[in-house]
Amino acid sequence: MKVTCVVNGETRQADDVWPGESLLYVLRERLGLPGAKNACEQGECGSCTVYLDGLPVCACLVAAGQAEGRTVTTVEGLAPGAGEEQLDRVQKAFLATGAVQCGFCTPGLIVAVHDLLAREPEPSDPDIREALAGNLCRCTGYEKIMEAVRLAAAS
Repeated sequence: MKVTCVVNGETRQADDVWPGESLLYVLRERLGLPGAKNACEQGECGSCTVYLDGLPVCACLVAAGQAEGRTVTTVEGLAPGAGEEQLDRVQKAFLATGAVQCGFCTPGLIVAVHDLLAREPEPSDPDIREALAGNLCRCTGYEKIMEAVRLAAAS
C-alpha cells in the first residue's frame, strides 16, 4: 500500500508499505528520518515518540497506514532550520545541560518535553517527572534531563 502524510511540514509518500509496518519503520527506513529511535518496539521506552496530529505517540505502536493523510512531526521537525542556532529551545537546553549522553532516548525525551512545555509553560518537578514517566534513559540519573527541562521552561 501507499502512505501519504505531512511529515515535518512537507507532504511525503512511502510506497510498498506492508500492512503490519510501523510508522517508526516508515519514518526511519523509508523516509530517511532517523531521529526517532527503535528500542523496545513495545511502546515502553519512549525513544520513538513523535507527534501525530499534534499528540505525542510511540511511533512503534502506530501502524503506518494510520498515518495516511495525517500530520507527523518528528524531533527533526522541531528545529526550523539547520545549525545549532536554529534548534528548538528544548534541544538547546539538552545540549547546554549535558542531558545528552548516548543519545538513544534523547529524541523521545525532547518531543515529550516539547509537548509538556506547550501544555504547561512553567512545570513543577512533579509535573516534569509525570510527563517523562514514559521515557526511559539507561545512562543518567535523570538530573541533567530535569535541568534541561527547567532551563527550557525558563527560556
